[in-house]
Amino acid sequence: MTAEAIVTPKRRSVGRSIADLALGRKAGVRVLGAFRHGHIAGADLSSVRLRAADKLLLEGPADGFRSLAEVGDVASITQPSGRAFRRRQAPIAIIALLGIVVLAALNVMPIGILALVAVAGILLLRCIDSDEAWQSVDGSILVLIFAMLIIGTGLEHTGAVQLIVDMLTPLLSGLPPFLTLLAVYFVASILTESVTNNAVAVVFTPIVIALAPELGVDARPLAVAVMIAASASFATPIGYQTNTLVYGAGNYRFTDFLKIGIPMNVIVGLTSSFAISIFFPL
Repeated sequence: MTAEAIVTPKRRSVGRSIADLALGRKAGVRVLGAFRHGHIAGADLSSVRLRAADKLLLEGPADGFRSLAEVGDVASITQPSGRAFRRRQAPIAIIALLGIVVLAALNVMPIGILALVAVAGILLLRCIDSDEAWQSVDGSILVLIFAMLIIGTGLEHTGAVQLIVDMLTPLLSGLPPFLTLLAVYFVASILTESVTNNAVAVVFTPIVIALAPELGVDARPLAVAVMIAASASFATPIGYQTNTLVYGAGNYRFTDFLKIGIPMNVIVGLTSSFAISIFFPL
């Protein structure tokens, strides 16, 4: 695990090099980087002479950080949130994952029930703690998914899906099946770039399923096209959560995504459509 720390204004730490502190020998902690405003550390990090308020990026065990804080050479300004790997429990997690996939493929139980059983086993066998499990749940994403499920159900029950299908049918009815697949893919892709992938998958899937009989084609390839298009959004920083993360962290501009993302969307769209047409013939 990693943590950020600052050098304290103590005589035994100020003016000494990073190597002289011997953090690895004292606490099992390794210095990954050093920062001082207006100063570049250089290639030889271990020879950097420290000053008070220098920032250090440290890597090591939680006990090591605690011992450093007690000694007083550095003061931690961020608490490490990660925990040590529990490698002994790794086979349990792998078996649980394989069990879900195999049993669901054999239709032994619904995949939802299998996932709940696997999670219960992982918690009982202490692969993870309950607080770690709750911290991994993103409430905003759950609210978004549930909200869009409600909207999708509302579209079906109010007849809005059929209304949209009636509008799209004349536009797509004269196209060859492969061009219909391409059209569905790129409509879903464009919607994903402007809204979000979860919303597009939930709302657009029932539309294409209802549209397929009107066009006289199988609904499965159209549904698969929507799923892939909703997961392959590269042209905007708001199309997918990871796009948003790197947008802020990398100090990118919106146009940077357009330059790289649009060609990627086209390449992935054409490749995916060809693959779908092979595995799910229209």
